[in-house]
This record gives sequence, C-alpha cells and structure tokens, in this order.
Amino acid sequence: MAASDTIIDLNQKAVRLLREDADKIEKLIAIQMENLTTRKCPLYEEVLDTQMYGFSRAVDFAVRTGLVEEGAGKLLISQLERNLAILYEALERKEE
Repeated sequence: MAASDTIIDLNQKAVRLLREDADKIEKLIAIQMENLTTRKCPLYEEVLDTQMYGFSRAVDFAVRTGLVEEGAGKLLISQLERNLAILYEALERKEE
C-alpha cells in the first residue's frame, strides 16, 4: 500500500469517526425535540453544549493533523450548529 493510499484511508476513517460522533449529538438533539412538551432543561442544554465543544476540539485536532480537510471539518460543525439553533428556537417558541 502506497503512502498516499494510507493517507486517504486515514482521512476516510477520521471523517467516518467524526460523522459517527456528529450523529450521536444529532440523536441527542432529536430526543430533545421529541420532548418539547417539557420545559427547557438547562442540564440538557449544558450536555449538548459540552458535546459540541468536545466535538469541535476533535475536529480541530483532525484538521491540524491533516487527517481531515478544513472545509470538511467546518461543514460537520456548521451542520450541528444549525441543528442546535433549530432546537433552541423551537424551545423558545414552546415557552411563549
């Protein structure tokens, strides 16, 4: 296996693992969206914020090591941020 093949394999594995982590966070968001009948839960928000921070650090590490292209990393983070924004907007509307 050539060095370039190894780099491509590592890149694909890193993106796959990050996507799996992103999917887990999205599932947390989906669970909260399903439970909008309850009041906004600060603890749940804290967990989501902590998960997002950890995910952004993992993406930053992957980008800095060259395992993931910067654009791909930013895309993963922005997708999750959009989902969080939708969640928070829905929670605010529910409380009104």
